[in-house]
Amino acid sequence: MPPKLRPRRPHFSSGPCAKRPGWSLEALTGAAVGRSHRSLAGVAALREVIDRSRALLGLPDGYRLGIVPASDTGAVEMALWSLLGARGVDLLAWESFGKGWVGDVQQELRLSDARALLADYGEIPELGAVDFARDVVFTWNGTTSGVRVPDGDWIPAAREGLTICDATSAVFAMEIPWPKLDVVTWSWQKVLGGEAGHGMLVLSPRAVERLASYTPPWPLPKIFRLAKRGVLDEGIFRGETINTPSMLCVEDALDGLRWAEGIGGLPSLLRRSQANLQALTRWVEKGRALEFLARVPETRSSTSICLRLADRERARGGAAADSERIKAVVQRLESEGVAFDVGAYRDAPPGLRIWGGATVDTADIEALLPWIDWAFEESGAG
Repeated sequence: MPPKLRPRRPHFSSGPCAKRPGWSLEALTGAAVGRSHRSLAGVAALREVIDRSRALLGLPDGYRLGIVPASDTGAVEMALWSLLGARGVDLLAWESFGKGWVGDVQQELRLSDARALLADYGEIPELGAVDFARDVVFTWNGTTSGVRVPDGDWIPAAREGLTICDATSAVFAMEIPWPKLDVVTWSWQKVLGGEAGHGMLVLSPRAVERLASYTPPWPLPKIFRLAKRGVLDEGIFRGETINTPSMLCVEDALDGLRWAEGIGGLPSLLRRSQANLQALTRWVEKGRALEFLARVPETRSSTSICLRLADRERARGGAAADSERIKAVVQRLESEGVAFDVGAYRDAPPGLRIWGGATVDTADIEALLPWIDWAFEESGAG
């Protein structure tokens, strides 16, 4: 028999992610629709997103925070195209998105001194091998592998190069050591469950100094231009966006930020995400058909929680057979309406990926887990 208890909200996608508890379309009634984003009302709303995000995250004085086009991807690309090339660069990658940044730097920017430090899914590169006399590009949390850096202790406070961090599935859910990072990016549709299309970009004073002292040798598209004739475009960090943002998305971002403030701020967000990981950990440790893709506990993500078939459950037919087994489980969960979009990323080993960010209630995670067991039994995959 199927379990009786069902998740109240079956939204476990790793992007776009679950809306905050209690969300409805009424949350958007205050949006400045039909108004110019350059009007007083439009700029004020955009500036409010910046100010509330800064306060919630506790950004250090002197760090700029702006809203940029094209989601987290746009924010990362702006940083890569605007800042790299002044010195050699170390590129860390252990899953799809990190490998995407490696490809852009090596194949599009074609930097002659770009060293890639790679690891397979479930692992992480040797952090002690990173050379901080060079620029360093990495993801804080590998969204498609569920592997995160354990902390910021491996990054020296005194460093010559810049640290450029894609933190889209980490910020608002994990401790971020801001003084160790010079560029940090994320998107609204991740941890706070906002709508897509807009990115956030943090620049340290060191990154601002690089923009002032270095001009890349390649042409920059308009949407990548953070500086004008060697002077930082300060308007970007006051809500004067380069392109036209959706004011509905802006209002939704504000709704998520207000919710986060109302439940106790960043400490509460971190606790909620950790509670979701702990619930899954207790379940996995009972010897289920699935195990963590991240083998080292200190590197396990609390947001994009990735699971793969346990060794004893893998088919003799290899990854293709395992993929079919997992697909049957995912389809069964979705058809029952208990879990949407929980299949592993297409490049990852066959398994499940369950979002555990702060907008997901732990009670829904706990209600889902018996359904996973049931789906494995029903599909003959357990």
